[in-house]
Amino acid sequence: MVQPDTTHFGYQQVLAAEKTRKVAGVFDTVAGKYDLMNDLMSFGMHRLWKRFTVELSGIRSGEIVLDLAGGTGDLASRMLSLVGLNGLVVLADINAYMLERGRSRLIDEGAVENITYVQVNAEELPFPDNTFDCITIAFGLRNITYKERALSTMQAVLKPGGRVVILEFSHPFSLLLKIFYDLYSFSVLPVLGKLVAQDTGSYLYLAESIRMHPNQKDLLGMMEDAGFEHCRYFNLNGGIVAIHRGYKF
Repeated sequence: MVQPDTTHFGYQQVLAAEKTRKVAGVFDTVAGKYDLMNDLMSFGMHRLWKRFTVELSGIRSGEIVLDLAGGTGDLASRMLSLVGLNGLVVLADINAYMLERGRSRLIDEGAVENITYVQVNAEELPFPDNTFDCITIAFGLRNITYKERALSTMQAVLKPGGRVVILEFSHPFSLLLKIFYDLYSFSVLPVLGKLVAQDTGSYLYLAESIRMHPNQKDLLGMMEDAGFEHCRYFNLNGGIVAIHRGYKF
């Protein structure tokens, strides 16, 4: 399939080749305050969303798990005890600063035996087909330029019987909630970003990128087009966040 030359970066239209660089710039800037801002922006709810994501992943002892866009290691930290010493968690991120923060955190937590770290682009995963039992990606899919390509690559590197679990901001299904959410996103988040992270633009991009991301049903269709089966999604907080899960058979 021929990919378009341009794509969106928030509400801006940019060259597709430029988006990866722009997204990298966002996370280079926010890496130092990433965890603190997540707590402030979500009122701590992101911890519950990630816990539910790990529960839905059904990770078992001895499995090999890829945590894409794993950032500072929130999901990986929860997965390590589930895979056990006979399993492996691969913490992967395209951004070196975020990956180093995740590595430092997990080493501080004592994780040294059943985890490894890889800097990768989710559109071009450098792993053999049928490698992983489970792939997770939390709040990373919307930043990927060619989401269809990334989903197809994830499907390829999953083992038969493996599953992908995607946690991402989505679209509220209540009009009243949508109005409140838009007000919060475009009025409060940029100010919070400026006060805490000294960065207004990155958090304005966050709000815009969420609106440009496919809604729950469209993302479900994209997963099915990529070859995943038994796909379904779970709305959290009225659809502000959704978890999508699909299997490879």
